Amino acid sequence: MEPIDSAETETADTLMTTVSRHHFGDEMDEPAFSISIIENMKEDYGLFVWPCSVVLAEYVWQQRLRFSGAGVLELGAGTSLPGLVAAKVGADVTLTDDSSRLEVMGLTWGVWDASTFSLHPKFVLGADVLYDASAFDDLFATVTFLLQSSPGSVFITTYHNRSGHHLIEFLMVKWGLKCVKLLDAFSFMPSHKASGLSGNLQLAEIVLDSQRAEIPVLH
Repeated sequence: MEPIDSAETETADTLMTTVSRHHFGDEMDEPAFSISIIENMKEDYGLFVWPCSVVLAEYVWQQRLRFSGAGVLELGAGTSLPGLVAAKVGADVTLTDDSSRLEVMGLTWGVWDASTFSLHPKFVLGADVLYDASAFDDLFATVTFLLQSSPGSVFITTYHNRSGHHLIEFLMVKWGLKCVKLLDAFSFMPSHKASGLSGNLQLAEIVLDSQRAEIPVLH
């Protein structure tokens, strides 16, 4: 068997790595700032900027006055585009991902450790975290805990409107949550960004349902 040329291997790896650039500002020609992210489809699906991240990041930029000076926690951060934008507009940001990853703070949904109890974010962000139905219950348990730890806080998530929406509605009721804002992504995305997106993309703002007689309290 012929040996594999190392140069060919490097080329193959290079082809799997790209740099995506994301611009934010009211003027397309002169953005307020830009963020460049190295993507690698070979390593992990979390190392790619998915459309839901682009949508959530744009929403953070448009709502930047809400985020300035606020504590923000991003769940399942991956490439962290929404969290990075929040930081650029003046938020105090904590990036989290599954605890098996050590690049950011480890936070496995549904698992509580000492570091979890120190988190009191005003905003919890989650881009495309509603993709694996088997993880939905743990996700909403974690969201409920974080919202309980910081009165008046909000969970803002972007997602593809897939067939699991009935399960999402059921779990929101189970965990004492309610949706206070639901937007079609294309209703607020600038046209030059919307043209590169596809699918039924939604953005939701979710809070604790204060009208619920009993809301699960997590300790």
